[in-house]
Amino acid sequence: MKTITRTDERILSADIFERDAKVPRQDWGTVREAERQIPVYRDCEVLVVGGGPSGTAAAAAAARTGADTVLLERYNHLGGLSTGGLVIWIDRMTDWKGELVIRGIAEELLDRLPAGAVAGPDRADWGSTEAAKAAHWSLRTAAYHGIVTWSPTVDPERLKLLSQELLIERGVKLVYHSWACVPLMDEGRVAGAVFESKEGRMAVRARVVVDATGDGDLFARAGAAFENDIEEADVHHCMNTSWMFAGVDMGRWLAFRAGQPEAYNDFMARGRAACGLFDRPFVSWRDDVALFMGPRQTGYSALDVDDLTAVEVRSHRAMAAHLDFYRAHAPGFENAYLMVSAPQVGVRHARRLRGVDAVLRRRWPEGTPLPTEIGVTPAVSPKFPNISIPYGALVPEALDGLLACGRHISCDKNSHGFMREIPQCWITGQAAGTAAALAVRAGVQPRDVDVAALQAALLEQGVYLRPTAPVAFEPVAAAG
Repeated sequence: MKTITRTDERILSADIFERDAKVPRQDWGTVREAERQIPVYRDCEVLVVGGGPSGTAAAAAAARTGADTVLLERYNHLGGLSTGGLVIWIDRMTDWKGELVIRGIAEELLDRLPAGAVAGPDRADWGSTEAAKAAHWSLRTAAYHGIVTWSPTVDPERLKLLSQELLIERGVKLVYHSWACVPLMDEGRVAGAVFESKEGRMAVRARVVVDATGDGDLFARAGAAFENDIEEADVHHCMNTSWMFAGVDMGRWLAFRAGQPEAYNDFMARGRAACGLFDRPFVSWRDDVALFMGPRQTGYSALDVDDLTAVEVRSHRAMAAHLDFYRAHAPGFENAYLMVSAPQVGVRHARRLRGVDAVLRRRWPEGTPLPTEIGVTPAVSPKFPNISIPYGALVPEALDGLLACGRHISCDKNSHGFMREIPQCWITGQAAGTAAALAVRAGVQPRDVDVAALQAALLEQGVYLRPTAPVAFEPVAAAG
């Protein structure tokens, strides 16, 4: 086990657990797949592959911009890790001064959720450095560096339903239980995708494809360049399956954690000794539901089916062990019971596109809006200004017919730590879907989209963008 402490480049402190020994896979040879005719399921203008946060945003934006849009999703719901992965803590959407910079579809979704499906600080408190408020919200995943932020927790079932209804309202052709496996190619350009379902293998032809798989499955198989370097000691490159316990009293647990720090530290130490893999709970949108987004496991690859299986096995065993230990020893957990484990494994990193531009660590201190800015993300620390996301981070170096969005966009390892988060996935998805629709309308490749027209369309959709003139930046003083 390694303990990762919080720094200016890592917002979380976390225990990281190394993998079990890997059993080598035997070489069983190969089989030949016969050539066959594949029926075409649909022709469309924009095909979005993957219905996670970025794919949902991409499909919604493409349809709003006027494109005939199809979305393929392998599960029975939308939202990806924000729903099926139980990553129901939505990371910071305000900057360190309290201004909401993650807007557009992100703001629309959260505003349309029922009041009881969202928990977080009042708008008046965003950016507050008042010690009592920061202490209260730091235990509830909504204050960092002594500053209150808008980083709510949500009801995953409500977000699933709302995401689905939003796409249906906008006329998106939604196809569940369909795993896109191979890109269709036309003279080196991506022209759709082949997918598998209970009906067998079928194809969707499209003028532009948006890869929102999270792992870059489509762009990698189409031949686009990518990076897949893993930093094994980084919480942002770990895997796990999240779960929730019900029947808890999170008020009592938080009072224990805050009011008895020595007893809390002893509890955590005893838990590690008893369970091996061990983690602390996070709040959810309800006081009687506890969320576990760990233990975080390192050394596994999200591109290896045996590794994915191993992570699931370890995580489900850890879930049962946690329940026994927490029921016996944790205040507020005496009546806890297993509620649900995530149907989607929590993958934080697999591939990152090599794009015509990228979100880069060396740009963090600049505070300058890039000319091709399609979104803005809060910096990981108050020492840095808001960070500009360039359109080129969505565009492959050489591959045409495709845009990428979500956690596999073009960025370096440091920037990936926040660009993989759900709000940033909403941002890049909305930009990718809008750009795909504009490319279809103009009859050009995505790399040739008029960026000024794209920015104008995004502003019309409520996305937060800035003028390209230099912006003065003064670091925010962290409380305490």
